[in-house]
Amino acid sequence: MPPKTDTRLQFVAYHPRYAKDFKDMNEAWITKFFTMEDADHRALDNPQSYIIDTGGDIIIGLYEDRVVGVCALIKMKEGPYDFELAKMAVDPSVQGIGLGYQLGLETIQRARDLGAKKIFLESNTKLEPAINLYRKLGFQEIPGMNTPYCRCNITMDLEV
Repeated sequence: MPPKTDTRLQFVAYHPRYAKDFKDMNEAWITKFFTMEDADHRALDNPQSYIIDTGGDIIIGLYEDRVVGVCALIKMKEGPYDFELAKMAVDPSVQGIGLGYQLGLETIQRARDLGAKKIFLESNTKLEPAINLYRKLGFQEIPGMNTPYCRCNITMDLEV
């Protein structure tokens, strides 16, 4: 896949027509490495009410009108963070070409556009390519936070 300057690659805001892609792409990576948890089902089964209607957003990466990447910003109700960067997934057929980085940049810019000052994410060090991507995007490891996920063993944040 060519770089972002290729007009066949675009990033668009969430629309309900992308709900199945958002769910399927995330379920694929989660079940490959872990087990789906209650918090996953809450976010993936109804992204409109869980993410969008509560002040968050979902960025959709399209290549030739095919969904190849997704990433959510979940609005935080309190605490030092404005959003959680979550549910990031890239189609395996296009992994390794920089799409995840471009999707991350788009999502961070969207957080800025929504007025965010600080965002965080939770992950697992088993996912080395993802952790390397987050570091490349500027995220830094922070001491653990309370998390609804059993699989998370690393928390990272970024001032946007």
